[in-house]
Amino acid sequence: MTVRAVLGIRRWRHNPVCRATDRHEAWVALAALLLMLLAAPALGWKAGSLTDGALQRTVRAQHEQRHLTSALVVRAAPGASRFAQDPEAVVTEGTMRTSVVADWLAPDGTARTGTVSTGSTKTAPGARVQIWTDDRGHPAMQPMDTSTAHTHAVLAGIGAALFAGGLTEIARRLVVWRMMRRRYARLDRAWAEVGPDWGRTGTGS
Repeated sequence: MTVRAVLGIRRWRHNPVCRATDRHEAWVALAALLLMLLAAPALGWKAGSLTDGALQRTVRAQHEQRHLTSALVVRAAPGASRFAQDPEAVVTEGTMRTSVVADWLAPDGTARTGTVSTGSTKTAPGARVQIWTDDRGHPAMQPMDTSTAHTHAVLAGIGAALFAGGLTEIARRLVVWRMMRRRYARLDRAWAEVGPDWGRTGTGS
């Protein structure tokens, strides 16, 4: 609809039966198309760039504040998983995860004991699993990696561009709807003026 209206601008300019509202609708469509082709992608790129910058700072902060350490499994622990997965295990959405009670050392050398979650298949007492801890030695989630941050940023940019394009199309439809309402109102007023005399002798109809 938008492209067809834009292509009609040149054809309607010299058309004697073209209404002014037709030309106005075409110009509105052209403006909307330019916004979709230029402004929406630019907004998406900007949103993606800002998101990527923020996420990369988060990635750096998480890698500075979290530490990979080895924990010794003491026993199995019932309940839902709470902390980080074993980074050496291949974890997918359907991977079985296990909560265990384990001992490990904090970055300052203090001994810690707690419940951690691991995707490792070796969780018998005495087994070693890799966990992430914060600066105080408390279990923490695995830090985000750079590629994941880039992926989230790209998705955010695409989402912003699509949102801007959709908002532009909604605005175009709203403007055209208002123009059509004004056109019909003028037609109603014109008909109200000439309608009673329609078909009468001497009225020029």
